[in-house]
Formats: sequence, C-alpha cells, structure tokens
Amino acid sequence: MDGLSRRRMLITGGTLGALGALGAASPAHARSLWTWAPSGSVAGEGAGVDPDWVWDEEADPVLAAVIDRGDVPKVNDALRKWTRNDQPLPSGLPADLRDFMEKARQLPSWTDRRKLEAAAQFTKKKGIYTGALYGLGSGLMSTAIPREARAVYYSKGGADMKDRIAKTARLGYDVGDLDAYQPQGGMIVTAVKTRLVHAAVRHLLPQSPGWSRTSGGQTIPISQADIMVTWHSLATFVMHKIKDWRIPVTTAESDGYLHVWQVTAHMLGVLDEYIPATWDEANAQSRQVLDPILASTPEGDELTRVLLDIVAELDAGLTRPLISAFSRYTLGDRTGDLIGLDREPFWQPLISAAWPLLVAFREGLIPLPLVPEAAWTVEEAIRRFVLLFLSEGRGIHLEIPDTNRPS
Repeated sequence: MDGLSRRRMLITGGTLGALGALGAASPAHARSLWTWAPSGSVAGEGAGVDPDWVWDEEADPVLAAVIDRGDVPKVNDALRKWTRNDQPLPSGLPADLRDFMEKARQLPSWTDRRKLEAAAQFTKKKGIYTGALYGLGSGLMSTAIPREARAVYYSKGGADMKDRIAKTARLGYDVGDLDAYQPQGGMIVTAVKTRLVHAAVRHLLPQSPGWSRTSGGQTIPISQADIMVTWHSLATFVMHKIKDWRIPVTTAESDGYLHVWQVTAHMLGVLDEYIPATWDEANAQSRQVLDPILASTPEGDELTRVLLDIVAELDAGLTRPLISAFSRYTLGDRTGDLIGLDREPFWQPLISAAWPLLVAFREGLIPLPLVPEAAWTVEEAIRRFVLLFLSEGRGIHLEIPDTNRPS
C-alpha cells in the first residue's frame, strides 16, 4: 500500500489529530527568500519588505476590538443588509468598524474602467473555463498549500466545508460577474467582507491549539504573502491554463482579467507594492511564492476528500474517478500526488485526448452570431445552480467568525 493511500485510511479512521501532531514534528517546508522587486508592482515602487511579515494594519486592530467587545452577532446581522456596491453602509455598525469600511470600500485610484469592461467580456466568452479551473483546479490546489489548508481546517469554516466552499465560490462568482465593480454589482461588498473575515481569523486562529501546533512557526495567519499565494493559485494559474489549452484570448481581454484581479487584491487589503503590474511579473512572483511551497498535509488530505465528496454530490453523473482524472489533468501529476488524487488509467488518457477537441469545438462555435450570448446564458444558469446547491437554498452570507473550529 502506498503512503498516500495509507494516510487516507488513517484520516478516514479518525486519527487526523495524531497525524497533525506528527506533522508538527516534521521539518517545516522552507520558504524562499523574498526577492521580487516592488518596481514590478502596480505601485512601481515600495520598501521591498518580505510580505510574509506584513498583515493588515488597518483592519486587524478594528476586528480584534469588534470580537473582544462581543459585537460580532450584531455586526453580522447588519452586514446581511449590505449587498450592492452602491448601497450606503447599514446602520448598527460600531463607529470604528464603519470608519474602516468607508475607507476600505473605495476603489484604488489606478482602477481602469475600460479594463474592467474587458474583463467582463473575457468572462462572458471564457467563463466556462474559468469556472472549471476555479473549482477543479484552484479549489483543489488550495489543499496543497499548507498554510491555507491549515487555516481553513482549524478556523470556524472548516467545521462546515459545504458552507465554506459556498462562501469561497461567492467571491469567485462576484469577481467574474459582468457588473463586478459597477455600482449595481457586488464585488466591493464581497471583497470588504472577506477582508473583515481575514482580520477576524488572524485574531482568533493563534488561539487554536491545533493551528498553533501545525503552523510551522507562523505566529499570525494570512500574511500578505499568503494572500498573494492564493491570488496566484487563482488568477495566475487560470491564465496559465488558458494559454496551455490554446484558448484564444485577445490582449485586451488578458489585460482586463489581470486588472480585475489586481483591483481585487487591493480591495482585500494587499499593499500595492505586492500586486504584479503585468503577467510576466505575476508569473515571476508565482514561481517564487507558490510553486515551491506546495506540499501534502493531513489537513489538506482531509479537505481534498471533503471537496471531492461535495463535487460528486453536486452532480451524481460526475463520478469520483472522472473528477479525480480531470483535476489531475488540470493540476498535473505533482500536485495530484500531493493531494492524493487517484490515478485513473481509463479516464486520464480519455480526458487528455478529448478535452482539447472539446475546447476546439467550442471555440470554433463562439464566433457565430448569438453564440456568445447563448453560451453565457447557459453557463450563468449553471453557476447560479451551483451557488444555490452549496448554500442549500438559504443564500450565501459572508460572516465574521467569533470562534475557531470546535475541537
């Protein structure tokens, strides 16, 4: 029996805690020395401080105060009423939180509306690919990012992964919405709420014995480096696969897709000096911060199992072998092995042969009259169904946690 299968059996048998203890005793994966130059950022300059030691000095003290005062329930109740970018902040928010949110909801001065429109056109044409890559690519890759996997597992959201995935899917859906940063859209709301959640987790997670035991020496989670690692597992990874699959994309669409994610990084609290200005700079930063740190963890293995179960539940016709094969095709064997994806001797060669043909067929139809609109309508219906399924019809509300995952 190979090591991955043996570890999966142990996890299934309920010994994740013991494995976590063993993981804490193993050598931590070394992180590369930060050498990426701020001259390659949207700011064009910066101090060059390693983002692994930078968090969110504006949001963190405010959310710590909100939690310590016991204000989380009333804040979450108020935030449920805030859903559109053009809405005023809801009443009932503490003054310090309201002041922070009024500033945090402002788009950066370098926002380019034409590029955001190009991003919307990119999504309209290529949304079927970005959706698949976010779900069966980036989503599963996240379980091979040790810090992200452990932060998710030990935080409150780790106890209800279906709800946790629904909230993550909300961000992916909103950033790809045609009105994402328009007044009638909702991405500003989603980004600010996510920033609040991150700040709350930074305050709470160091109090978790499980996280502290497995953190590899990190004392505060979700650093600016961690956020950019996740950013690359989404934006940079998706664009890399789009090119790898030879999907035609115009320069304007490519630049627009980068720009919507640049704006999103800023809205999540990332300093401009860490946000890549070009795809070349993004690729360079990704090679430094994402590629070397991918690794297997007990928490990541458990999250992989849960994610695959949820995807299989979403569509009974997508069998686990097929899901594993497509994800391995998307992520590659290295990452597939790290997260314990089974090798499928029947499905893998079939997908490798069929997927390029399906892409070519779809791209051949897109130039025909009305096809882009029809494709978008169908794909949008699928995305809305997925969100409805994940939320179990209750709606998706990003909420500030006030505790960690129960033991």
